[in-house]
Amino acid sequence: MNILIKTFTELTKEELYALLQLRSEVFVVEQDCVYQDIDGKDNQALHVLGYENKILVAYLRIFGPEIYFENPSLGRVVVKKNHRKKAFGQLLLLKSLEKMDSLYADKNIEISAQTYLKKFYEDFNFKQVGEGYLEDGIPHIKMLRAPKS
Repeated sequence: MNILIKTFTELTKEELYALLQLRSEVFVVEQDCVYQDIDGKDNQALHVLGYENKILVAYLRIFGPEIYFENPSLGRVVVKKNHRKKAFGQLLLLKSLEKMDSLYADKNIEISAQTYLKKFYEDFNFKQVGEGYLEDGIPHIKMLRAPKS
């Protein structure tokens, strides 16, 4: 998988269209969740795009502190349905955390994770904080990853 990390202004129209299409395909249609995906924050994010044979198959976005949470965060982690079980999510998260460690070396990284993905994130040293909650009707948990020593 080829991974690109871009600011909002660096995205081409085609890349923006593809990432919005992938997010909608998975979060709105597959997960049957009606929510406001286009939240006005994409312009403040770093966009991590994973391509396989020139097709966007994995994506997430990175935020600095005080945009979503007090801590730097990442979210909208998504892998195209027919490309799962190929470790694309792991590779995407690994590269994203490397970037975050270079930008925010001394800070916790905070996420709002779908509960069923708890083990996936624990494999990257995230730890659950507090009780679960519903976000857009889907069970979530707050997780933190301490700064690398």
